[in-house]
Amino acid sequence: MIISVASGKGGTGKTTVSTNLAISLDTDVRFLDCDVEEPNAHLFLQPIIDDVETVTTPVPVVDEDKCNLCGKCGEICQFKAIVVIGETVLPFQELCHSCGGCMEVCPEKAITETGRKLGIVERGHRNGLEFVHGKLRVGEAMSPPLIRKVRSFQHPDRLTIIDAPPGTSCPVIAAMKGADFVLMVTEPTPFGLHDLKLAVGAVQILGIPCGLVINSSDIGDDRVKVYAEQENIPILMEIPFDRKIAEAYSRGELLVEVMPEWKERFAALYQRIEEIAG
Repeated sequence: MIISVASGKGGTGKTTVSTNLAISLDTDVRFLDCDVEEPNAHLFLQPIIDDVETVTTPVPVVDEDKCNLCGKCGEICQFKAIVVIGETVLPFQELCHSCGGCMEVCPEKAITETGRKLGIVERGHRNGLEFVHGKLRVGEAMSPPLIRKVRSFQHPDRLTIIDAPPGTSCPVIAAMKGADFVLMVTEPTPFGLHDLKLAVGAVQILGIPCGLVINSSDIGDDRVKVYAEQENIPILMEIPFDRKIAEAYSRGELLVEVMPEWKERFAALYQRIEEIAG
């Protein structure tokens, strides 16, 4: 089964839930940190890194000696990543989505492809847990290709837990698409509720069953619970606002190791997910 842990906004406790869930299960787990812009699960899991791979994406290179300035490459590109201006063809590699369309339509075969570095993927382990995360190159805007590379390490015969990026944009969709269950983490505040509604909308479009974890559940108000009831979203766990939990997080410690009683609660959370996901 593939479980994607997501949230409409950052700072709700998504990494706390995903890492502690992974450690609490008596089975082989593959953990994928797809928050490639700011990966932080490794700070808690402390994996031993075994392999580092550079990830690139194909982008166009124009041979101006062959180019006849017909402009067909610019016409097919929806992102204006290549344009003809006067007597010059200008590829904007940072805008390129690597579809290869410009190369296909070029009548003079003047366009070839080269690789632009997106970032790196690191693989490692912690006891029986396999760990993979991506680190996006500083200044790079195209994170979905790197997220797809991280997800290529998921295995159909092994439980996979994905720590998704926050929000509801393309990177989040890349981390949730094809999952068997989405576990959403939120907080009981107006801001948390607003972004939870956006996240629920994205999950409903993808048609993936979902459940809710409410972090800092004893602060704020009950509007998140009311919304969850209205949308028939099961509340699978509540984590209270607890100084001891916050201190453990600030030290990079796992909740289930500092407070062992939480290991049973996260194991029970997984059982509920199994029941809902079928």
